[in-house]
Amino acid sequence: MSVATLPSKDTKVPTSKKRAIEIHGAADVSFVHKDGETGLGRLYYRDPLKVLFPRGDLPTAALVTTGGGLFGGDIYDIDIHLEENAQALVTAQAAEKVYRSSGPDCEINVALKVDQGAALEWLPQETILFDQARFRRTTKLDVVADAHALVGEMIVFGRLASGEKVNDGLLREAWEVRKDSKLIWADALHMDAGFEAPLDHIAGFGGARAIATVVYSAPDAEGLLETAREFLSDNDAVRLGATCVNGLLVCRWMAQDPYALRQAFGAFWSKFRKKALGRAERLPRLWHC
Repeated sequence: MSVATLPSKDTKVPTSKKRAIEIHGAADVSFVHKDGETGLGRLYYRDPLKVLFPRGDLPTAALVTTGGGLFGGDIYDIDIHLEENAQALVTAQAAEKVYRSSGPDCEINVALKVDQGAALEWLPQETILFDQARFRRTTKLDVVADAHALVGEMIVFGRLASGEKVNDGLLREAWEVRKDSKLIWADALHMDAGFEAPLDHIAGFGGARAIATVVYSAPDAEGLLETAREFLSDNDAVRLGATCVNGLLVCRWMAQDPYALRQAFGAFWSKFRKKALGRAERLPRLWHC
C-alpha cells in the first residue's frame, strides 16, 4: 500500500472515545553472523505487530501491523539489533496510518543498534497522518564507528487522493544518533494544534504535504556527501538537500505530492544502497505491492 492508493467508500474512522482498549505492540529482532552467513538471533513480537521474513538475496525482516493503524493511546516499541558483521534489511509491509484522536497521543519508539562490521537498512514505508491525529515517534540509532546504517522515515499529511487535509493534531518526530555511545545528532520536529499555517507558509513547509529524512552513518559518510547530492536529482516536484553533521550524512525531502516524494525517495535509496553498501540497486518487493 502506498499513499497514492485511493480509499474505499467507507472512510469512517473510530475516535479514541469509542475505543476502550489502548494497544501496546512490540517487535524485538536481532540478527547474528555465524559461519559466514547472517541469521536470526532473537525474535519476539506482540500484537498488533508481527514480523515476517521474505526470501531474498539479503536477510530481510518485514514489520506487519495487523490492527489497521494507530488510534489514540496506542504504543509500538520496535527494537532492531545487528550483532557483529551481520547484514540485514528491515522494512514494512505497508504504509502506517495514524487516525484522529480526541485524547491520548500515539507513539512509535524505534531503537536501532548496529555493532562492529554490521550493516543495517531501516526502510519503513510512509506514515500517513489523518486530521486530528496525535503522533509521537522517536528513532534512536546506536552505532559503532565502523558500522554501516542507512535509516529513513517518511511522513504524509493526509490522504490527498481523497481530498483529505490535516488541519489540526500533534506531530513530534524526533531523532537521536549515537556513535560509540556519544550523541552526534539530535533533531526534532514538533507541531501542535493548527497545522495549516506552518504547512502552507513559505517560511515553513511551503505547501509541502509530505516530508522524508534519511541518515547514513559509516566511516565513509562524509566522503559520500557529493555522491548523495548527485543522486538527489533536481525536479520541480520535490525539494531536497543533503549535508553532513559530525560525520553523519543527513538527507531531506519535501513535496506537495506524496507520490512524487515517494518516487524520489525510492530512486535515491536504490542508487545510494548500491554505492554505500554494495547491495543491488533496487527496493524491496514489498515497496511495489
